[in-house]
Amino acid sequence: MEDVLLGTSGVTAADVIAVARGNARVIISAPAREAVAAARVVIEKLAAAETPAYGVSTGFGALANRHISLELRAQLQRSLVRSHAAGMGPSVETEVVRALMFLRLKTLASGRTGVRPVVVETIAAMLNAGITPVVHEFGSLGCSGDLAPLAHAALVLMGEGLAFDAADQIQSGAEVLAAAGIEPVVLEAKEGLALINGTDGMLGMLLMAGADLVELSKIADITAAMSVEGLLGTDRVFQPELHAPLRPHQGQAASAANLTRLLADSAIVSSHLEGDTKVQDAYSLRCAPQVAGAVRDTIAYAMSVAANELAATIDNPVVLPDGRVQSNGNFHGAPVAYVLDFLAIVAADLASISERRTDRMLDPARSHGLPAFLAADPGVDSGMMIAQYTQAALVSEMKRLAVPASVDSIPSSAMQEDHVSMGWSAARKLRTSIDNLRRVLAVELVAAARALDLRAPLQPAPGTGAALACLRQAVPGVGPDRFLAPELSAAEELLRSGTLLAAVESTIGPLG
Repeated sequence: MEDVLLGTSGVTAADVIAVARGNARVIISAPAREAVAAARVVIEKLAAAETPAYGVSTGFGALANRHISLELRAQLQRSLVRSHAAGMGPSVETEVVRALMFLRLKTLASGRTGVRPVVVETIAAMLNAGITPVVHEFGSLGCSGDLAPLAHAALVLMGEGLAFDAADQIQSGAEVLAAAGIEPVVLEAKEGLALINGTDGMLGMLLMAGADLVELSKIADITAAMSVEGLLGTDRVFQPELHAPLRPHQGQAASAANLTRLLADSAIVSSHLEGDTKVQDAYSLRCAPQVAGAVRDTIAYAMSVAANELAATIDNPVVLPDGRVQSNGNFHGAPVAYVLDFLAIVAADLASISERRTDRMLDPARSHGLPAFLAADPGVDSGMMIAQYTQAALVSEMKRLAVPASVDSIPSSAMQEDHVSMGWSAARKLRTSIDNLRRVLAVELVAAARALDLRAPLQPAPGTGAALACLRQAVPGVGPDRFLAPELSAAEELLRSGTLLAAVESTIGPLG
């Protein structure tokens, strides 16, 4: 994994994922160090002045009218972090915390927040040492930034709180920093506020969700193609002249092109080109690219919002290029929260159409000759019957998770913060939804693979055949009933690891 160089011009989504998931090392560029130092000069002048400046010489939120004397201004910042580190519930995933820390570091390195260089350097050192502050599930309203999550991270920077070390063991902040040879930071004017005032947690989760959904949309095309073969469907509805020229949605055209390539040279499809009494396939087969394509287009829109947010400098107040220190509302998470909710909707619908294809393969009245529930001996064996129940339960849960969080504002801070985004909550439920989508697609994969086996001696297409062969290395084919949960779990891991997608793409080339 290459190092990530952090400059003043921002970072890419790939940089965030490299640090969050790949543990890439972070290096602060010389221009960034210079910009940070220059902005600090402005803040130190304000800190030494009697003139009130929000966050430097005043309280916070509803307490902003309290003027803080010179001798208490450093204490003000430390008290802010300690009081705001008030999260509850289970700790969130390491990759989320690393993304949150790196994105806050990105903003601090922009030279618009006024922290000292030592703050920037110490956060980078924590990331590079594999130190992950304990951040709790609940505490952020997605406005004034992800306050509680960021405060828990800042607390460890101060040598307080709790953190996981590189070996994933929980220690005190003081212990974990000492073990890594890192000096705790004694916060000075404005630094506590700058450390907690951003949309970093929800943005990090959005970026990782986008990457996951791009991959899962390709998996959905693979499982759909396998189901088309298993159900003796046609590939004619996926030909390009029916898509971009007639309905120019880019995602739909990309999905249809994938399905065409995945089904190319299929002996199963060719076997019923003549004499087929079906006029049209069911919607879950025929409209697969319309649904999976709309998912792609929604992801693309969400990632355009994420790109704008990546280019942003979120802090309040902010140090402007002309030296002014100005309050603002850029910490409001609405733009991010809306697309997080949007992605939960399309993930649920992609899972829904997958479950409908699975159910069709299990029903002898609709499966065109397949045994009931894809069982070896229906009646004695139940086959995939309860796997579909599990799939239905997952889809039902995803529909509940698709209810928007961003419309559920609850006023806080004595009505000073009277409208909040709930973007953190939107991100948390989206992560659960993505995990469930992967499980739903894993069930369809296992069911469709059984259907393909049962169509023997007819052979699937090279593309779908590669998916079948990959699955069969971990999951056996049709036979007497056996403990099914481990097989579904193994299929899920093939999707999570990227192994199945890689097997297919190595055969027919990259999918769109």
